[in-house]
Amino acid sequence: MRVISLNLNGIRSAASKGFMPWAARQRADAVCVQEIKAQAADLTPELSRIGGLVGHFHHAEKKGYSGVGLYLKATPEKLREGLHIPEIDVEGRYLEAQYGKLSIISVYLPSGSSGPERQQSKFHFMERFFPYLEKLKQSGKEVILCGDWNIAHKEIDLKNWRSNQRNSGFLPEERSWLSKVFDNLGFVDVFRHLDPRPEQYTWWSNRGQAYAKNVGWRIDYQIATPAIAATARQARIYKEARFSDHAPLIVDYDFAL
Repeated sequence: MRVISLNLNGIRSAASKGFMPWAARQRADAVCVQEIKAQAADLTPELSRIGGLVGHFHHAEKKGYSGVGLYLKATPEKLREGLHIPEIDVEGRYLEAQYGKLSIISVYLPSGSSGPERQQSKFHFMERFFPYLEKLKQSGKEVILCGDWNIAHKEIDLKNWRSNQRNSGFLPEERSWLSKVFDNLGFVDVFRHLDPRPEQYTWWSNRGQAYAKNVGWRIDYQIATPAIAATARQARIYKEARFSDHAPLIVDYDFAL
């Protein structure tokens, strides 16, 4: 089972850069996307499918903002749109496809980089999301949470960690919270489980020559329950072409739906 996650930074923008045909060639079972920046009316038939995968979406109410999607090979038994927390769900940040004992989720945590108000929104999301993650873990299901979590977990996960310790995305409170997701709840950072190397990033600022110099952050994850995480055989960050300011994260699991 191949699962791909990518923050598109606008579905129409990514499509114009060749994302759709590239994704169709990957033979994925699920393509999880974030920050689609589109409403239902904006999604043409070309944007609503990737090859044989059917798209499902949770849109933000605000136009041109946020939104997540799942392109799926197999029809899910159930779709959960949102966390059922109104002030979070208006921003279109959570979509879960349920298949019996497996859930595949596309999630997009807020960024706090635009100022104190958005950082407080991010902390609020984290506070409300943690009990939900706890319930997911206790459900007995296998779970794969794909998405842009907007947090670099450890020093290895961003190039300039020393100068970013007081910046959103690498604040001590954010890193501690993510540590609790792994250490207290028992979820697994699938990429890091397979690849311990430094300088493996998924997002680069558009300023300067960040991408060319690989001055990046690893803020996109596939975070899974232990049993299905143990079936992960290969994880890679695709950098041969650019569809967004993020790079696709591809994981192959020895697991059949």
